[in-house]
Formats: sequence, C-alpha cells, structure tokens
Amino acid sequence: MRNVRGNEKGPATISALIMSTPSTPSSPRRRAPQYDPPPTRKVLLYLIAFRLVNAFVLRTFFQPDEYFQSLEPAWQTAFGQDQGAWVTWEWRHQLRSSLHPLFFAALYKAADFFASALDVSPAARAELLIAAPKIAQAVVAAIGDFYTWKLAIRVYGNDSRGSWATLAATVLNPWQWFCSTRTLSNCAETTITIVALELWPWKWSVASTTDGSRDKGTGSQKRGTDSDRRVVSRLHRCLPLAALACILRPTNLLIWITLASFAWLRTSWAQRRVLIGDAVVCGSAVLAVSSIADRLFYGFWTFPPLRFLYFNIAQSLAVFYGSNDWHYYISQGYPLLLTTLLPFAVWGLYRTLTTHSQVGDRVQVAIRVQLATVCLVMPLVLSLISHKEVRFIYPLLPSLHILAAPPLVQYFYPAFNPLAYPRETPRRLILIFAVLVNVFIAVYTTVYHASGPLSVLSYLRVQHNVHSAPTNKASNTVSETGITAGFLMPCHSTPWRSHLVYPSINAWALSCEPPIDLNATQKALYLDEADQFYNDPSQFLHQNMAGGLRHLPRRPSYSTPAYSHLSKPPNQPAQHEWPDYLIFFAQLEPTLRPLLRGSSYGECWRTFNTAWHDDWRRRGDIVVWCLDTSEQDSWRSETQRRVQQSRDRQFDRIVESFKKEAHVPTRGWNALVSSMPWSSTPSTSTLQSWQRSVQSFFAPAPKSSIYWPWRRRSRWENFLARLSPRKTSWVPSWVGDWVPGWLQGRKRRPTEAELWS
Repeated sequence: MRNVRGNEKGPATISALIMSTPSTPSSPRRRAPQYDPPPTRKVLLYLIAFRLVNAFVLRTFFQPDEYFQSLEPAWQTAFGQDQGAWVTWEWRHQLRSSLHPLFFAALYKAADFFASALDVSPAARAELLIAAPKIAQAVVAAIGDFYTWKLAIRVYGNDSRGSWATLAATVLNPWQWFCSTRTLSNCAETTITIVALELWPWKWSVASTTDGSRDKGTGSQKRGTDSDRRVVSRLHRCLPLAALACILRPTNLLIWITLASFAWLRTSWAQRRVLIGDAVVCGSAVLAVSSIADRLFYGFWTFPPLRFLYFNIAQSLAVFYGSNDWHYYISQGYPLLLTTLLPFAVWGLYRTLTTHSQVGDRVQVAIRVQLATVCLVMPLVLSLISHKEVRFIYPLLPSLHILAAPPLVQYFYPAFNPLAYPRETPRRLILIFAVLVNVFIAVYTTVYHASGPLSVLSYLRVQHNVHSAPTNKASNTVSETGITAGFLMPCHSTPWRSHLVYPSINAWALSCEPPIDLNATQKALYLDEADQFYNDPSQFLHQNMAGGLRHLPRRPSYSTPAYSHLSKPPNQPAQHEWPDYLIFFAQLEPTLRPLLRGSSYGECWRTFNTAWHDDWRRRGDIVVWCLDTSEQDSWRSETQRRVQQSRDRQFDRIVESFKKEAHVPTRGWNALVSSMPWSSTPSTSTLQSWQRSVQSFFAPAPKSSIYWPWRRRSRWENFLARLSPRKTSWVPSWVGDWVPGWLQGRKRRPTEAELWS
C-alpha cells in the first residue's frame, strides 16, 4: 500500500490505520467526540428493527432450556400452578435464579392485560402471548449488538474501519441470527456481559509505573481521584451488571475474575480500595435483590448459585445430560460460534497476544490483550467439566468479533478500492462467498432445521380451537373440555405451555428426571422414562399406558361428553392416558405401526422437521396420529391431492422439455437432415413436413395414423416391414411405447388411405 502520510519513512499497514484513535497526537483533525448521538441513535434503531425481523423469522427448535429454564416457570408465576406449565427438577431443587423467569412473567402479565383490554379472541391472545417474549428478547439482542459496536469504538476509534467491521461481523454472524433472539439465559448473559465490558474501567488496567499514579503522596492520589471521577461513575454502572450476569450464570464469574486480576495488578492502592469497595456494595445489593426475588418465587430462603455448583459439580448431574471431549470448545465450540469468521478471529487472538508493539494508545492495547486473555481462560476452565455446550462460551462472541476486526479489514479492505488492480478480484469473490455462506446457514438453521416442534404445537392449537366451541360468545372463552395430546419423544423435544397456551389442552410427555441422591452404582443403572420407552417400546406401552395395548379408545375424548381426563403432570411417573393426538418422530413409525395396527389411530398430520440429526431418536418428520376418522380422511385426501399435484407438475415439466426439444431452430433441422446418409439437400417443404412429423410423434396421437415424411424411401420401409418378429426379437419390449410397430417387426393395421390407394 501507499504511505498514508508523505513524511512517514515506511509503508503504513491497514491495521495501523484501524487501530489509530482520534485522540492520538498524530491526527489532530480527528478530535471529534467519540460518541456522536445522532448516528448512535440510528444504529440502535436499525439494530432493533433487524433483530425484530430476526425474532419473527425464527421458527426452529434449539435447546429445551430456551423454554424450560425461562418461559415455563414464568408461565406458572404469571398464571398460576393450575395452568399446566411444566416446571422441571431444576426449579424444584432451586438451581436457578428467579430473576430471568420473573422478567418474562411480567411480560406475560402485560400481554394478558393488553389482550383483555382489547377484548381479542382466544386465538389472538395466544399469538400475543407467544410473541411477547420474542419482542423483548429481540430488543435485548439489539442492545448487545449495539454495545459490541460501542466497545469496538473504544478500541479502534469513532468512525474507524475496525468498529464498522465489528458491527458487520456481528450482524452477519449466523450464530447471532440463530441464537441471539432466543429466550435462553445465555443470551441475556451475553448482552449483560458486553454492556458491562463497555463500562469497565479499562484505564485502571494499564500499567502506569512511570506516570506517578502509584506514588504514595496524597496530592498524587487526589489528582488521580479527580481524573478518574468519570471512570468511577462508569464503574458504579458496570459492577451491578457484572453481578447480575454472575447470578444468572455462575460461570460468568470467570470473565470478571480475569479482568479483576488485571486491574488489581496494574492499579494503585487507592484505585484498588475503590474497586473492592464498589464491588462489595454493588454485589451485595444485587445479591439482596436476587435473594428476595428467590424468596418470593420459591416460598423460602435459598441461594441458587451455591446449589447449582453443588448439583453440577459435587453430584455430577450434568454428566447425565452428556459428556464431551476435552477439546470440544476448540474443535466445535469456536467453529460453531464464528463459522467463516474463525480464521480471522484466530489470527486476531494470535496477533494480540504475541505482538508487543501494538498500534494505538495503551488503553486500547490493554482492552485487546485482556479480551484475548478472557477468550482463552474461560474455555480452558470450562473444558475441565465433562458436560460442555456451545452456549456456555456464548458471552465471548462479542469479544471475538472485536478481535477479528483488524484481520478482516486488513484482508478485505483493499478489495473495496475502486482503483484496485484485477489481482484483488479473488478477495472480492471470497468475501461474496463468505457472506452467502453465512446467509445460507442463518436461513437454514432459523427456518428449516428442526422446525417441526414449533409447527406441531401450532397445529395442536388450531385443532383445539376447532374442537372447543366457545361457551360464552361475549367473553370469547372456550370450554374446559379440550383435546388431549401425548408426546412419544425424547424428553423436552418440544416447547410446552408457553406454546400450547390453552390450559384445557391436556398433554403429557416422556420425562427424564436425573438420578438425584443416588450412589455411583445406582446412577450407572438408572434409566429415565424416555430411555425405558426407547429400550423396549412394546413393554413400555403395555406397562405405562392406561389399558395397555388391549384396551384402546375408539373415539376422541371431545366427541364423548362423559369422558373424564386423567391429566397428570409430565414430571411425575404414572400411567398415561391414551390421547386424542399421538405425536412422535418418523423414526418411530415402523415400531408403532404394528403395535397399534388394530386401533383407531391413523395419520392425520405430518410436518418436516430436519434432513439430519445427531440424535437417532429425533430423525425424520414429526408425525401426528389421531382417533378422529374424519381428520384422517381429510388428511388422506389432502395428501393424495398434493401427490397428484406433484405428479402433474412433474409431467408438465417432462412435456415442456419434449416440446423444447421438438421446437429446434431451422438451422438445427438443416444440419440434422443433411447429416443423414440417405438424404440430399432437402427443400423447405420437406423440412417443414419433417418438423411436423417429429412434433406429432411426441404429441399424443392414434397409433394407426402415424405419418412419416420420407415416402420416397419406400424400399427401406418395405424391407423393414417384411422382417419377421423372430428376426427383430432384439428390440426390447419397452420400445413399443415409443417406436412404431412396423419398426419392431409387428404387423400393423393399414390405414384407410392405404386401403384406397
């Protein structure tokens, strides 16, 4: 590249241009304020609109914790214990903080009040209750993207290429599109963490042994305190957020221990006293609020973070949900988080930790080094735990975006130069390919992959509205008698009451309670309800279904007024009633078909779920069997109609391809006919007759009216007509559908014109 300034002796690299800030003495013309309110406000509004679209496009299933660690306890808190929410064992043993579900409980109450005020229908109320958490989480995700950009501005300067590259990487990241708008506690943790990181006093993390800030003199400390007044104000806002992130996810403590260690080693004693005092005060305040909320939520005093560590570390219950290799976060975690950004993030980490003379002021260098250290320390510590998931290191993704920005700009920015030579074309193509790959992954994972669990619950809500007539038209309330549904799936394969909504939908599912308070031998032999079913479906249905496989219902419950529902909580092992709708993955269909052959169950709906799955129990479509014969007939007719339409479209494509082959240009016909050994240069009328004959050959026509244009070759035609069938037995039988009978040696009926000739 060419020199940025003429008086510089060496070439200026793009990374040097990125990391230069407007506060450096070498750029006096760029002393504008770092935070410009109008562009900042516009960026935030654009991000909110973008994440709202993201949230409403999202219709796939990722993790059960998205619903069972947030929305289900929130539903029970907002509407009561009799509304059918599925509260898992973690909440019964006080492993989770109540702050996260209380946030969504408030949203549910507000949405319900809004629906009541507008007097909307039950179906509209259900859609509003489903949309409320999505809207809130979209705003939370947009705030996280916005503060990632603001922290990048602190590192690379306002209006720098590095900050805008960070924002572009955040918006185009498929993992962000796939996960950021979900109601997982990890998503809220990520947003809270990046906001707190932007407010963290990074100036205190800079070694300042030469500026006199470590002097013991009172005047020096006073000057330092006066100059750090703004920093202390930011610290007062940072520490409560950091404490809140640690309350939501105790593993977030690894981030703040690392940063606090840097600050402790590089600050003066006065700053250390301020840091410790504020941390104690803010942490105690957040802890007190969390304890009071837990007391109201659980009904007694408890400390969820301590119980979380006890159950997952002391009793090793996390291993019950799977264990991974030690290199999981390196081989799978970071690649899934970053996708096409992985090489640039790795290079940014390496350059940050190995380059001693980095461009930029000391605060910017300290931010990059400490973010890179956190991105290595947290996965290293979490690798010591057997149970690993990508979302556990999700709070590191904004920091990785910031560190990947300089390599991104250094590699791709020359491709944007209009005066660039053609040699930059490969970089442009790589950039276009990377963007298209990210968009494809984002669309596939948010629209198609594992889309069945949400679709089947929408289907059940529709069927509930069809079979539950309103009892009070003025209030649009539905009757208490609703449909019943049973899920023969691995536990927590679908959302629950947050998407079923109606409490009159009596549903049950296979549970997977962990082996609590059992010894090592008992844990090794323990099988939950889902494991028992998949080990022997026939025996499970005999023993755990009311009536076994001998006494099966013949009609749905909503058609029998005297039918009494035996609804039991899904988390209590007991005999399950045979439901009106039986839901399972298509992988189980060959097993259930012979077991329920003599019953009234039949397929009444099916939806695509995924083309592949790492769990063999969740492969294939999601199939719904029901007892209502009218629904079965309707679905059978609909399926036949779709199959017929598919066949018609396929036949139309074949016919169109034949027509295109028949309508060859005249030049092609001349070449075709002239290439024949028996043909001389034909006339225009001969070509036209040849074209018409071939078109009539592909068009449906009576076999007795085939016309061929080369009547002057009658000798050849007569020779073939005299061949006996025995001599032409080499002609395959299937040729008869396409080749005239005289070509196969079969005697054909003479036409009327031939008889009169």
